Order: sequence, then structure tokens, then C-alpha cells
Amino acid sequence: RTDSFRLSQESLSEAREFIFHTHGKDFVPEIPNTYRSRKGAQEAHEAIRPTSVELVPTQMSPYLTKDQLALYSLIWKRFLASQMTPALYDETQVEISAGRAVFKASGSVLVFQGFTCLYEESPSDSDPEKGHDSPLPSLRKDQSVKLLKLDPGQHFTQPLPRYTEATLIKALEQNGIGRPSTYAAILSNINQREYVSVQKGRFQPTELGFLVSDLLVANFPDIMDTAFTARMEKRLDGIEKGELTWIKVLEQFYAAFKNSLEKAKESMKGEVGTDLKCPRCGLNLAIRSGKNGLFLSCKGYPECSFTSNYIRNERGAPALAEKKPFSEPKGEPTDKRCRECGGIMLLKTSRSGQRFLSCERYPSCTYTEPPGTGVSCPVEGCGGEIMERSSKKGTRFYGCSNYPQCHFVMWDEPYDGLCPLCNTKVMAIKRKKGYDPQVVCRKNGCKFLLPLPERSQEK
Repeated sequence: RTDSFRLSQESLSEAREFIFHTHGKDFVPEIPNTYRSRKGAQEAHEAIRPTSVELVPTQMSPYLTKDQLALYSLIWKRFLASQMTPALYDETQVEISAGRAVFKASGSVLVFQGFTCLYEESPSDSDPEKGHDSPLPSLRKDQSVKLLKLDPGQHFTQPLPRYTEATLIKALEQNGIGRPSTYAAILSNINQREYVSVQKGRFQPTELGFLVSDLLVANFPDIMDTAFTARMEKRLDGIEKGELTWIKVLEQFYAAFKNSLEKAKESMKGEVGTDLKCPRCGLNLAIRSGKNGLFLSCKGYPECSFTSNYIRNERGAPALAEKKPFSEPKGEPTDKRCRECGGIMLLKTSRSGQRFLSCERYPSCTYTEPPGTGVSCPVEGCGGEIMERSSKKGTRFYGCSNYPQCHFVMWDEPYDGLCPLCNTKVMAIKRKKGYDPQVVCRKNGCKFLLPLPERSQEK
């Protein structure tokens, strides 16, 4: 619960003595290294450090888990490294002229390890864009060199990498947001609320995260500004020190917040505006929510009904998704003929999983019908066929082909035959997972059932 760099004199003396005995006097600075804590740091506690440098990580390994040992090693090494002399490098810069072109190279050679013998940050921790310098040979001024190989390359500005837990906490510190005691809660909340997902150790905003962020920034710009949070942290520190009263601070905050809240109630319509233009009418597109998820819709709706799916580019901005060409599902030939053109009817399955019969001459012939079962409707004088149909929710049922004149319907697959107990026309096939299918009477109170004959098992 501390962000202080303060160290006790006792810990400094112990660290310097340990470094002297384990690495030598060249690794001990003349005076102890001191570091200034950032403004507003909570100085009630010392910096995080080992209770004793004599407790080296190798000695502690039998008592700690793998993760605990890794954390303790990091704290132990960084604490000691902070009290060691700096590393020394010989830096070389070379300019090679070839006609009008000038080629530049730079390199560095480590001549004294200093603290790097114990602890060294990787480039990704300190500066993701910075790599290691390449070693250069010994050269003299105006020396001629021979070209062995030329590797042309083109470099483009890359977007900043996504935050890791460490870089996000560093950004929070730099902007004066939060305290060490709240950093863990911040990281936990954005994960639990599914505002982000973690991919390869880095936070990736989810679609929910984009939507919540865009709505809050659009409707509460002052509160979502990092400067506001930093100012509020300062005021809370002022309350703690007795320089400000909490009532005054809350009054000032709520007066502005109440106005923003009232405006948001009117303007927050569950949509997020974008800079994308509608390809039909030229108005801006907005992200809206529908029964199948989020989508882009024209702000001119209902006059303009353009909609589209969207993707996020590398900067997180929405972009129109390319529409995939529609592919007509393949079908299986049946013994039925098209009622309009006489073509063979094909049994197909739609993208939603519904089965239907379609003419083989599609798209010149667009006739379709639900698949038949070959079982006649049991209603006296109807003469229709029981057809396979689907409800609006995709539930399969069976109804008469003469609908709406005939309203016969059943949920189970029909079986052509009379019940031997009650003479009910058309029985039902019951299929349950883990059980053999059975033929049952569909009349309430009749308990007739028998195993489904093998000739019907394949249906």
C-alpha cells in the first residue's frame, strides 16, 4: 500500500555492505543512491523492499510457491540494484558516405556491468520501441570500407502496443490516477466486467468495453478526463491533510455532475456515433444494439434503412465489414416435382438450420415449400399432407399442407398408421437421447407404444 521511494538508513547500510562483500567496492557508490518520490506519494510507509537482504531468493525457495518466489526475487534484485553503481557503455556512431547517400550506424559496448550484473529491464518493460544496439567493429576516421551486403528496408510508424498489467499501472501512476491500494481493484474490475480480455499478456478491449467507453466519453467528457481524476485525487489528499472540507469538495463535484447526468438521460439513446459515412445517403453511421448484437445503422433511419456489420481496425476504430457473397445451400434430390415448372425439388437446409424444399432451377424458379412427410392429414375430408415446419423461434413442428383451411398440428414426427387400441389415425414417433425411438398413440389417455420399425429408423 505504498508508492514511496523512501528507504530507512538501516536498510541502506545493510544493502551497501552486502553489495561490497558479494560484488566488490567498484559496485558500491560513494554515497547512497536516493530517489525522489512522485508528487502526492503516500510517505507513511517505506518503499517495498526485503526485510533483510541476507534472505537471498535461493534460500527462500523451499518456503515459497513458484509465483511467490518470482515476485520476491524481483523485489530483492531491484532493491539491491537501486543501491549499486550505474553501468558504463562505450558508444560509437558511424557515418559512411557513398555518393550522395549517407548511411548511419550506432552501437554500444558494455565496459562495466554495474547494477546490470544483478538486474536489467527488458526493452519491452522500459521502451517497447527501443531495441538493443548492434556491436560495431573498431574503425578510424576516413577509413574506406567494403560493401558486403545491402539490406533495403521500409519502416512505418507502428501504433502504441496494448497495455500490460505493468504498463497500465505505470500509466495510472503517471496520470495521478488511483493509489497502490486501488490498482489491484482497477485491474480486477475491468476484467470481471468484461471490458477487456487478455491476449498474449496484453489487454484487448472487448466490444462492450468500446461501447461503454464511447458512451461515457461522449456524455461525461469532464469526468472521463484523466486530469479530472488526478485533480480529485489531489482534493482527497487535501481532505486528509485538513486543507479542504469533504462537504465543500462534494458540493463542487455534484453541481457539475448533476447537469451532465440530466443531459445524459435525454441524449444517451443506446447508440454511439461514428465518423463513418453511410454509402447510400452520406449521413453518419451509428453503432446500435439489436437482437443479434451490435451493428452499424444510418442516423437517417427510417428514411434510410442502411445497416451493416462492422469490425475494429488496429486503432480500435469501427470500419465497415465486407459482406460475404451469399452462397445457395446445396440440396439432396427428392422424388417430388416443382408445382410451378416441373423441376426436381431439392431438400436444403437454411443458415438458421431450417429444412425446406427448393426447385432445382433456382434462381430462375423461386418456388419453395416445407418438406413433406408422406403422411396424410388425419382430419376427415381434408386430403392434405402433413408437412415439416418451423416456428418463428426455430422450433420444428408438423402441420397440414392445407393451412389455413386446416389447422391440424402436432409437435412429434408423424407415423402413418392406426392405433390398434383406439383406432386413432396417425401416431407419433418419440425420439429421446439415449433411448431407441418408439411409436406412440397421440391420443391422450391411450398408452399404446411399440419400438419404431427399422424401415423408419433413418428418418
